[in-house]
Amino acid sequence: MNDLLRSTWHEPRPPDPPIWPRRDRVLVAVLVAATVLEGLLRPGLPWRVLSVVVVAGLVPTLLWRRTRPLLMVVIAFGTGAVMLVVTDGAAPVSYAMVYFLILPYSLVRWGSGREAVLGAAVVFGKVALLALLGQASVGDTFGGVVVLFATFALGAAFRYRAGARRREFDQVKLLERERLARDLHDTVAHHVSAMAIRAQAGLATMESRPEAAAEALRLIEAEAAAALDEMRAMVHVLRRDQPAQLTPGQGIADLSKLASVSKPTVEVVISGEVGDVSPSIGSAIYRLAQESVTNARKHARHATRIEVQVAADDASVHLRVSDDGDGGPVRTAPGFGLLGMIERADLLGGSCEAGPDPGRGWTVRARLPRAGASA
Repeated sequence: MNDLLRSTWHEPRPPDPPIWPRRDRVLVAVLVAATVLEGLLRPGLPWRVLSVVVVAGLVPTLLWRRTRPLLMVVIAFGTGAVMLVVTDGAAPVSYAMVYFLILPYSLVRWGSGREAVLGAAVVFGKVALLALLGQASVGDTFGGVVVLFATFALGAAFRYRAGARRREFDQVKLLERERLARDLHDTVAHHVSAMAIRAQAGLATMESRPEAAAEALRLIEAEAAAALDEMRAMVHVLRRDQPAQLTPGQGIADLSKLASVSKPTVEVVISGEVGDVSPSIGSAIYRLAQESVTNARKHARHATRIEVQVAADDASVHLRVSDDGDGGPVRTAPGFGLLGMIERADLLGGSCEAGPDPGRGWTVRARLPRAGASA
């Protein structure tokens, strides 16, 4: 029990809370308008002016409910407690005050463990004050406590769900790092093998053809430089010290294997010079195209055609995979497959994005530097 309390107290805040999202700004505007209308139209509203001023004045606390949840709870519920004392228990009452429940929810969803504990004490202290001043019957007090516990539980559930999804995303990223490290290892092995062959040729011709031996040394130097670049990229990928399974990968030349005449048909078009593209980039292009085609087959309803286009210029390799299927809710949010694609492109110094086309269809676009990423 002590361990549970200690872990709760030291629980950190969830990372990257949204700052003033549009839905919160809209909610604040609607609640302020609703409070003013209630003050104008509701008959028999006690402390009419004070109710409108206090309730409407506290609505903006919702804008900071994610970044400063404890402070907003203290301001809102503390103000309510002060009003109870100032008005001798006849606190202003407004239907719009139901938005106060959003603050306890946000306290658990976005606050640290310490903030949640302290904020809960403030909230339940306000409930106890209502009961002590006779402003709430035993039944009302019990009902309020139940509602607050339900609100806290809802915040905890959403917090746990977001944390679980974040951990799954992190796992996907780590798996993508492992795949990329595997491909880079295969590339480095290729360069080292080439250097060994060139060295053997140079030794064999050193006495009879010195110029051939010199050429072999120049080729070994070029291969060594390429291998060093790839090794630096591998270190960059494995900066979290994660183990990697090292097995060969595939490249741009293997994209033809994705072509298919079955519905939906898959067409592969390659343009530009791709022969000297870095093997790690070629492998990434293949994997991005493969994942995109798999996603299109799985999620593009009524698709008849999938186009895979690869175009290379002097600096970059561009990939475009598009389909003519219907979109849908399943394709609107970035899933684990797309997340892994974005992570792989980012690690190699490129970019990857996906989204719906005008009318119908879905397109994945990626750009990677043809020489690979530097560490």
